Amino acid sequence: MKKKLLTQALTAAFLCATGFAPAHASEAELLQRIEALAAQLDAIKAELAATRKKADTVEQKQEALASTVAATGPSTAGASSGSPAARAQATVVSSYGEINYTRPKNASNQAQADVARAVFGITHRFDDKTKVVGEFEWEHAVTSAGDKGEAAVEQLYVEHELSNGLRAKGGLFLMPVGLINTSHEPTAFYGVQRNFVETAIIPSTWREAGFGLSRTHDNGLSWDIGVTTGFDLSKWDAASTDGTESPLGSIHQEGQLAKANDLSMHAALNWRGIPGLLLGGSVFTGKAGHATTDFAANGARINLWDLHARYTPGLWDLTALYSAGTISNTDALNLTFVGQPTPVPSTFYGWYAQAAYQLWKSADYSLSPFIRYEQFNTAASYEAVPLGLGVAPLADEKVATIGANFKIGEGVVVKFDFQKFQLDSGRDRFNLGVGYSF
Repeated sequence: MKKKLLTQALTAAFLCATGFAPAHASEAELLQRIEALAAQLDAIKAELAATRKKADTVEQKQEALASTVAATGPSTAGASSGSPAARAQATVVSSYGEINYTRPKNASNQAQADVARAVFGITHRFDDKTKVVGEFEWEHAVTSAGDKGEAAVEQLYVEHELSNGLRAKGGLFLMPVGLINTSHEPTAFYGVQRNFVETAIIPSTWREAGFGLSRTHDNGLSWDIGVTTGFDLSKWDAASTDGTESPLGSIHQEGQLAKANDLSMHAALNWRGIPGLLLGGSVFTGKAGHATTDFAANGARINLWDLHARYTPGLWDLTALYSAGTISNTDALNLTFVGQPTPVPSTFYGWYAQAAYQLWKSADYSLSPFIRYEQFNTAASYEAVPLGLGVAPLADEKVATIGANFKIGEGVVVKFDFQKFQLDSGRDRFNLGVGYSF
């Protein structure tokens, strides 16, 4: 009884202090109010219990529906069903593009602005193991018979995961060579233009039609192998400078009615076992004559290999790459090109080293200056021809590039750089560009 009276007294004091009761309320009034509050509390508890019961019922119905859908398959449920196969279905649209401005140091050369490329991609995942990837590119803004623009299918392949991370693909896909051939969006590399070595020596963007296997292991090791189409040496134009700009770029087939009498093979190996470090290399080999009628180099073989490294400790981004290629059995073909300025080279190579540093970052903005030095030669040697009929090998071109990437979030970049050419200072130029990727 004393305990009850003490509780009532304390309750009355609390209510008075907090303003819930008048200072002179009687004990009966206080008890009446306490009982009313208790009744309200009981009502709230009952309402909460009913809400929980209703939620449990809804959840049970959802689980039952998911079990039914899983048993009947996605064809009866549609894309909104709860089955794993249906949840894996997805279609993703992607795109990247760049607009560049170039102003040569030599006033006799015209400054130029160019919508360099606009690329649109569609990736559709049929289920958690199978997808199709397509990328479609437009270069130089306008494509027609009288313009320099180009429309092309950059990638179109189907990939299926077999087991234990082993993936198989077939179609037109980018070759896993170098650093930027498979990752060439403007937000992925430094400088307004792609570097010369991975443009002139390793053609960019180099793709072939065929089949490939790839796998990534838990220890950071990944590999790619495949059998594909290759180059067509019968396309070589000794009267133009295309072969000087890029020997392999001038004879790639890009999946356009590609000759496939001679197939090619490739292999690539990369290791990412230490955070921030990538070490890798690749090799490609294949004949390029394709048993072409009345062609003097049906026995020609093209080999290309590269070694590359990238290290990103802290705010630094350090990159190095070396690549070299050969074209064999070209002596008879080059005899047919006597008097032309661009015979087929037997060797070509290039290398570069690059360092970038994230100097400033604030919210979605970051500024990363960089410097790159590269040395390359698209015609380092030719196979022997009779004395007096040959063409002298080219000298090594050396280019220094200094500039910066200004990123706006992860999807937009503004770039500027200055490039200094050792052999021909008339090519020195200032570049400005904007690019995006999503």
